[in-house]
Amino acid sequence: MPDTRYLLMAIAVSAAITWALRALPFTFLAPLRASATVKYLGARMPAGVMVILFVYCLRDLPLPGPHAAAPLAALAVTVGLHLWRRNALLSILGGTIVSVALASTLFAH
Repeated sequence: MPDTRYLLMAIAVSAAITWALRALPFTFLAPLRASATVKYLGARMPAGVMVILFVYCLRDLPLPGPHAAAPLAALAVTVGLHLWRRNALLSILGGTIVSVALASTLFAH
């Protein structure tokens, strides 16, 4: 069994490294906030992420077919909620709930 002093030093080193690794990204934030590239990505990435998710979720969708109903209904609910309320969290949660409810209903039989 290792010495108590050795264990305490190991814990201290682990804590220091963990703290440093978590604090390190914040040291780079100040210069990046003024960057034109970061501002551009901040304005454009939400739409880009949604397009990537859209393509990923619907890439293997069998059209036409009964298995396409749940994803297409969830897509319609997501788009409808977003156009109505302009709230990404509400849109994503609403579409997910509809997708899971319809998929579990369709695959239960």
